[in-house]
Amino acid sequence: MRIALAQLNPTVGDLTGNRLLVEEAVDRAAAARADVLVVPELVLSGYPPMDLLEREGFVADQVRELKTLEAASQRVPIVLGAVLPGAGARELMNACVLLAGGKRVAVRAKSLLPTYDIFDEKRYFTPASKRETVALGTRTVGLTVCEDTWVEPLGYALDPVGDLVAAGARLVFNPSCSPWHVGKSEQRRRMIAELAARHSVPVIFVNQVGGNDELLFDGGSFASCASGRVHGALPLFETAFGVLELPGEAGLSPDAVEDPEEVVQLERGLVLGIRDYFRKLGLPPQAVVGLSGGIDSAVTAHLAVEALGAEGVLGVAMPGPFSSAHSVEDARALGDNLGIEVRNVDIGRLYAVYREIFASLFGERDDYGIAQQNIQSRIRGSILMSISNAENRLVLATGNKSELSVGYCTLYGDTVGGLSVLGDVYKHDVYALARFANSARQRIPPRTLEKPPSAELAPDQLDSDDLPDYPLLDAILRQAIEGLRGASSIEPPPGASAETVREVLGRLDRNEYKRRQSPLVLRTSPKAFGSGRRLPIVHRY
Repeated sequence: MRIALAQLNPTVGDLTGNRLLVEEAVDRAAAARADVLVVPELVLSGYPPMDLLEREGFVADQVRELKTLEAASQRVPIVLGAVLPGAGARELMNACVLLAGGKRVAVRAKSLLPTYDIFDEKRYFTPASKRETVALGTRTVGLTVCEDTWVEPLGYALDPVGDLVAAGARLVFNPSCSPWHVGKSEQRRRMIAELAARHSVPVIFVNQVGGNDELLFDGGSFASCASGRVHGALPLFETAFGVLELPGEAGLSPDAVEDPEEVVQLERGLVLGIRDYFRKLGLPPQAVVGLSGGIDSAVTAHLAVEALGAEGVLGVAMPGPFSSAHSVEDARALGDNLGIEVRNVDIGRLYAVYREIFASLFGERDDYGIAQQNIQSRIRGSILMSISNAENRLVLATGNKSELSVGYCTLYGDTVGGLSVLGDVYKHDVYALARFANSARQRIPPRTLEKPPSAELAPDQLDSDDLPDYPLLDAILRQAIEGLRGASSIEPPPGASAETVREVLGRLDRNEYKRRQSPLVLRTSPKAFGSGRRLPIVHRY
């Protein structure tokens, strides 16, 4: 059996456009003389559709697109994911559908509905009550959807693939929308290969690719033969099409799949996320980034250029009374390296006016403390938003995960923007991205990599005046956020004390209100700030 795999990049809600993507894949599959085409989960609606599923007409319109697609199955049978009404009046199925011979042959609802982290499928869908096989030509096959293969790592009692094999399935299809984080693709291959070997059945995994809001999908589709060997693996972070003979036949040798190193995955994922956010929102590919001369804004600008091109990125240097001379110099050097326009806006006069206002409000003082420091950031944020309004450019926020975790950021200042590029990237990994950016030719100025991090909001200010050194801070935060560990179980890294851990965790909780008001964060880790991490702002635990 010749199986065509098409990892597509649908847009949520673009029902007709998504159907056309499937039809283009049908053309390629027919030209390749494939016996069946497999495309991702919920490919017609896009994933995740969330409360669009509750909007009047949405599901009915998607079902009409599915009906239109039936004609294409006269050329090649199609296995795809779609939303379909269930048995009850308000029930919906996240289904795997088989179209063949110009009609809908079979519908099988997803059995395991993920409801954790970024997933909330039990809010919308009803699970399958039983698992039944389907005839495809002379073969008996099983139709599953994404989570149905995640039995072993997540400890589900129900094993849909095992049930289908027991019912006679000799091939299992698994259209998926499996969100990416660094290292996810290797985890999937190992898991599905082990599942296939455990049940002695080939499994065909086809994943979505692209960015949808905060979520990034990496593709990486493949087939595993019944002995657990991987075949026909498609590339990461790009739409792709491939055809393979059913694994295990004709002495097919397994693929030697080697994922890019983590920093390469991180850059490619973020670039894809930026590009698709602009493209799918229908925004002009024009971004504006505040350039401080520091590492975060430099890496953000570099990633924006990779996503949108140098002509689509504007840098703005906004020196204030405490800015070092090298800040503007490094911003200019970055602009030259990236080939982007850099404008210089001195905020000194605006800052002086605010000092006068503070004197009338609070009385004459030499230093107004945090109010004086933060007003500089807010002036800069207002300038960036003014450029956004006047020139139709999206502001990219530059704060990293380490800073957002402990509130080392200014509300309505450096948190302004339409998209947070590095909000799920720890400071240590920001430096890794910068070094990788310079691996082919210099893009990030050397001094930006070498100088101590500073917000430059006060004389001779360094981040380390207020925070533990970033390696210590990041080591604590990784245990707390990704590891879900509390103060009593976190292991203080060398150089940190138990008291340091408690202080960091206290700041992490106290600054939840800031993160709620920050831009959308592109997700690169198993636990990002956003829909996958839901904590109360007010609590005392």
